[in-house]
Amino acid sequence: MLKRSALLGLLLALSVTAAQATTYVVGSGGTYRPFEFENAQKQLEGFDIDIIKAVAKAENFDIKLVNTPWEGIFATLNSGDRDIIISGITITDKRKQMVDFSAPYFPAEQAIVVPAASNVDSLNALKSLNVGVVNSSTGDIVVSDVLGKNSTAIRRFDNTPLMLQELYEDGIGAAVGDVGVVKYYIKTHPEKQFRLVSDARFQRQYFGIAVAKGNDELRDKINAGLKKIIADGTYAKIYASWFDNNVPQLPTE
Repeated sequence: MLKRSALLGLLLALSVTAAQATTYVVGSGGTYRPFEFENAQKQLEGFDIDIIKAVAKAENFDIKLVNTPWEGIFATLNSGDRDIIISGITITDKRKQMVDFSAPYFPAEQAIVVPAASNVDSLNALKSLNVGVVNSSTGDIVVSDVLGKNSTAIRRFDNTPLMLQELYEDGIGAAVGDVGVVKYYIKTHPEKQFRLVSDARFQRQYFGIAVAKGNDELRDKINAGLKKIIADGTYAKIYASWFDNNVPQLPTE
């Protein structure tokens, strides 16, 4: 017969083992570089992937990553096919009606991109330039508001790399795009010597990690993990590896 102390130790060990065995299925799209994309081995990688892996490690749970198309991604939480989704999801009031979000983990805003020698310092300074945007993007909406929707100075592109290549070749004088995407491009193309310009009119939004509505336990785990990786410097290391050393200050809620 086991002594009380031995029995308690066994129960504790079993409890730890059970906690370690918890695995959550994580849905993430594979088409939004550098946040999530498939590598040559068809495995998901990116900033979001590194973040959720770090959170899982901090909170001692396992994850199974599943490439999940954006269309219908929220429905996978409600059906139970996914426990967590992280896919460059902007927190909005409309989406809060469908899912519960973690604390913000990335500032999702627009940025002006110009050659390093440019004197552009605001959106107003774009009025004399040809400006590139990704077609139908938030950047397109912002620039259309400044220059006029039908302005011939607006050049619309299918994606950010095409837009920034045109900027490099002097086909346009400036570009406006998602800050994370353009920061990653600048980091991976240092020879092009671009710089970013912010403007107070760019609306500050944030990405959040989503769980099923009412799953407070899992949301709280994720939030606890985010706090830990921010406090111990893991978040800053991940951010710098994908973007730059200007690590953002994130709101707590």
